[in-house]
Amino acid sequence: MTTSSLTDARVAVAAAFFAQGFVFISLTTRLPRFLERWGLDEIALSLLLLMMVLLAGVGSLVAEHAARNVGSAATLRLGLALMVVAVPAITLAPAIGVFVGGVAVYGVALGLVDATTNMQGVDLEHRYGRPILPSSHGYWTTGGISAAVLVLATGHLSPAVGAFVAVVPMLIAFARFLPHVVATQRIAPPGPAADDGPVPWRPIWLVGLGLVVFYMVDTTAAAWGPVYLARSFDAPGNLVALATFPYLVTSIVVRLAGGRLVTRFGVAPLLRVGAVMACGALALVALAPSWQVAVVGFTILGAAVALVAPLSFSAAGRIAAGTAGTANDPVAGTAAGPAPEPDRARTDAVIARFNQFNYVGALLGSVLTGFVGADNLRLGFALPAVLVLALVPLAPAFARGTLKRSGDRPVTWQ
Repeated sequence: MTTSSLTDARVAVAAAFFAQGFVFISLTTRLPRFLERWGLDEIALSLLLLMMVLLAGVGSLVAEHAARNVGSAATLRLGLALMVVAVPAITLAPAIGVFVGGVAVYGVALGLVDATTNMQGVDLEHRYGRPILPSSHGYWTTGGISAAVLVLATGHLSPAVGAFVAVVPMLIAFARFLPHVVATQRIAPPGPAADDGPVPWRPIWLVGLGLVVFYMVDTTAAAWGPVYLARSFDAPGNLVALATFPYLVTSIVVRLAGGRLVTRFGVAPLLRVGAVMACGALALVALAPSWQVAVVGFTILGAAVALVAPLSFSAAGRIAAGTAGTANDPVAGTAAGPAPEPDRARTDAVIARFNQFNYVGALLGSVLTGFVGADNLRLGFALPAVLVLALVPLAPAFARGTLKRSGDRPVTWQ
């Protein structure tokens, strides 16, 4: 790939990450309105989120198989198109059955887009030969911030206003530039070369456990933060998005600087410090005497855990690609030019399966928080405050492997 085409591809992938974050935060920050509109309690919401998470897992599995046949770019556009259908169904539903159906379609779309955007991001990172995923996930956060601002500005209006959110994935799914510059091609089913070595699932599992912890914390903050402010502190309805907005602001600052932070300090130290900060932040949320103090806790939390998800997908991609390379150059060819198609198919398959850890964490964050905090949501936030410390011993697993451009010094992750 030329420098120009790499830049165009990066813009297209950033746009897809943006759309995913924009739609997700648009919907989660409206949860209190949906609860009120349909008369749902915390247990009912937990079951609804459980359905969405399970269907997202199905969508991720579909993405694994679809990417082999039509490529991850086409599969990504399918996921975005499903969002265009789901969002109006959720926000304009005339009956609760239509609302639940919209959530179901969105769940499948969520899995498709999660898996394929990370497939695209991993491939770009290998082609660049340096950390790209932190900033790519930063654009997800940019979309989330934009959505939170929109909700703050329109919180007093009818929930039907949220239907306009579907315009964003529609524009990106059908934009002329996306099919031409996203860095993927049709991937042939893996042949014998894809089986040169077994995928080392043990180190991938260790990184996956870290991803579970992150999404447990992230989903607790995104899905239950607005509900927590509304139910536990009776915060004004148009301000409950403040549980999400500062969390996203500090997250994007850290993610956009993530490449430089990794190069300077290394992965493991960043994750260890972040885990301790996250524990303190969640404790502050759980013990907050007012909603303003809880917002401070969410703000610190965003910065503390911002790099966990992008660094986990990056690590999984390096581990998967490294098994098919040589001992001296585990990802040779992926930065200087397109990886061989069997290697691409292999890595995409690993990323799609690895993405399932996302939904295990989301399941814990959305459902377990609701059940544990059914009588008192403070207890729901106390649980992840303890579990997030698991990132301290898991941090070295994120530092495996190297990325190297031809003729350049490898980027180490220690």
